[in-house]
Amino acid sequence: MLHQERRPGKMWEMQESLLLQCQMPERGLGNAQTGVLCLNCFRRELVPVRNIPPRGPDPRQEENAERKMCFGEDVAIEEIQSHEEDVDNEKREMNESDIAGLHRFFTKHLELPNHKDLVTLFSQVSCNGFTIEDDELSHMGTAVYPDVALINHSCLPSVIVTYNGTSAEIRAVKNMQPGDEVLISYIDLLYPTDDRNNRLRESYYFTCDCQECKTKSKDKAKLKARKRSDPIEPEVISSMVRYARKTIREFRAFKQIKTPSELLEMCEQSLDEMGAVFDDANVYMLHMMYQAMGVCLYMEDPEGAIRYGEKILKHYCKLYPPYSLNVSSMYLKLGRLYMGMERYSVGVTALKKAMAIMEVAHGKNHSYLTELRKEITKK
Repeated sequence: MLHQERRPGKMWEMQESLLLQCQMPERGLGNAQTGVLCLNCFRRELVPVRNIPPRGPDPRQEENAERKMCFGEDVAIEEIQSHEEDVDNEKREMNESDIAGLHRFFTKHLELPNHKDLVTLFSQVSCNGFTIEDDELSHMGTAVYPDVALINHSCLPSVIVTYNGTSAEIRAVKNMQPGDEVLISYIDLLYPTDDRNNRLRESYYFTCDCQECKTKSKDKAKLKARKRSDPIEPEVISSMVRYARKTIREFRAFKQIKTPSELLEMCEQSLDEMGAVFDDANVYMLHMMYQAMGVCLYMEDPEGAIRYGEKILKHYCKLYPPYSLNVSSMYLKLGRLYMGMERYSVGVTALKKAMAIMEVAHGKNHSYLTELRKEITKK
């Protein structure tokens, strides 16, 4: 819970990472459903969930709290939840493959823990790791911040976690009053409620019960169907949702084996198929447009990337919450593409819109903002 009023962009803590591991695929935090965060003068008191109910009273009133910590205080690796017993066979096989690679490349230089401890460690990183990304949200690695990972999840987050070197920084993304709980999102918030909770169960082993998940108030906009003179039957929409989810899974697998041109064709075919039922604002359409944009960038086709990016951005601005890095990264991508095409006026406009979001999310003095200002003033 919060004990001082916070406005968007206000930062209150910074913590060094306990572990940095490159090229881990998971994005998110960890088993944060076990505590309530209380902030006062850059101090955090963690009260275990067994002592208080979720969303419970002010932790400062708990005289017999088992543990109190300030930011920056060491946390033993053994204290981090692993959910090892909940890991499915697919994840278990991935962990075993990663461990085999670790032995193959590092046993000559490092004395590694025994196999059981390594399995636990990989499980801990999987469900507690923060994905470190650059300003365009390209994956750079995974770091574990044990105490920050104890912040609860919500699909209506009040703060955002960003990174400055090896430190994690937390800033408010909406006005907060004393008594408000500090909440972050573990997942991409673009998708409808069922998809978000499937991801949370698969990766973090819980189901979200935030207000947005209870009301599903944004699902209609996220699953928008195309307007037609003859209304589309619900069964047709449900069938197309199943097709979209299947296509997304297949595309993820085919990325490793198909050529860029084949992947782009797959995107275009799926967009044609879904477009007969879904509006362009539908998140499954946006997902495949985003994949198509990425393929165009890889194939050095800036015009194709811009074409998809402009469609995506129009709807991202409506579907994502304020100060979303997904929106700022799209402004950055498009702005840099425009600049590369010598469309300087529209490029500068896009970069400035990215900067307005990033100043709140990252802080005005972050190195990303320093570099971005240089880009803007070049032309």
